[in-house]
Amino acid sequence: MSDSIDVRRELQATGQFMMQYGLAWGNAGNISARVGTGGYLITASGTYMGELGDDDFVECGRDGTYVGAPGKKPSKETPMHRAVYEEREEIGAVLHASPFYSTMVACSGLDVPADWFVETMYYLERVERVSYCHPGSEALGAAVRAKARQANILLLENHGVLVYDISVKEARMALQTLEMACRMLVESRQAGIPLRALSPGTVEDFLLNSGYKPRRNWS
Repeated sequence: MSDSIDVRRELQATGQFMMQYGLAWGNAGNISARVGTGGYLITASGTYMGELGDDDFVECGRDGTYVGAPGKKPSKETPMHRAVYEEREEIGAVLHASPFYSTMVACSGLDVPADWFVETMYYLERVERVSYCHPGSEALGAAVRAKARQANILLLENHGVLVYDISVKEARMALQTLEMACRMLVESRQAGIPLRALSPGTVEDFLLNSGYKPRRNWS
């Protein structure tokens, strides 16, 4: 993995990206990425995603210890991030946010479509829901752990979303794809425009044979 300085820069750019494209707001949300020590960098509690400074990160070790600037503590949502990293060794980054449309869907009973266009077929192939638990609680961490191997996108009911992938770049793309699909879902229903889905056979053929990206291994 990249050293912690490179990871810090990538996370800072990701925070700015998320604010720029409406994927985060205020100090809601937290992001993390693995570092070469075997642990991960995560945003400190109460940080503003669009202006992450060098001291706005805390490095967490596999043993639960952490190191940060004086007075800085890891995000209270660390139990979710830790659960994903412990359950999925291949995951390189975890993004937690509350984008408008994705959070709307997380607060509803709507299903997120995975069969509309190329990015939804790949990034939204498996989306799971996590029942509401208080933010930052060990109960929420346990609920995420129970679903971590079943999908790369979790809708946190009445809370927001958790997206994780092999790299910061891929996780960021998945988050943006999720928000786009949720916006299309909501606005098409409002406008009374039915959207045509691709057939299950077409989706399966794409995932297996398109060469767009290697098929995910869900075993």
